[in-house]
Amino acid sequence: MTEESSFKSHFIISELNNNWDDFKSILSAISKQEYMWKPAPDKWCLLEIVCHLYDEEREDFRARLNHVLTTPDLPMPGIDPVALVIQNDYINKDYHEMLNQFLAERKNSVKWLNSLSSPDYKQAYMHPKFGALNGELFLTNWLAHDYLHIRQITKLKYDYLKFQTGQDLKYAGEW
Repeated sequence: MTEESSFKSHFIISELNNNWDDFKSILSAISKQEYMWKPAPDKWCLLEIVCHLYDEEREDFRARLNHVLTTPDLPMPGIDPVALVIQNDYINKDYHEMLNQFLAERKNSVKWLNSLSSPDYKQAYMHPKFGALNGELFLTNWLAHDYLHIRQITKLKYDYLKFQTGQDLKYAGEW
């Protein structure tokens, strides 16, 4: 691993670890009414987002990065995050249990990432449609996925505030 690659991976792993605090902070102490609320029938509620984060942590990012690092020549198992919402019955899960499971899995992921000895993040799986998918791509997109969902969660909480209060929120600033 080059010095630049090592810096990037350490930065990303550190950010994934820091995001544990962010997720815990923005997702804890939420009422059932809030975590079940949807801005539209085709949008996810906080419960579904938490369940998605849990599945993605285990079945997508950590599993796929491990696959690229250890068995890049074998076929990569498929995953359909949208289908998992129904298949895994997200809407009927216990919110607090799923949040705790996600946070525990994030700790496991960071511990696993920190335990890797000189991983070759340039090593790639050759996807039949998308071409070479290397470890650096999976690691970087793991962090980007966090940021996308932190933004999504924040927007959902903002919309819920507006829905609950009926207040014009423009004084706070433009979204």
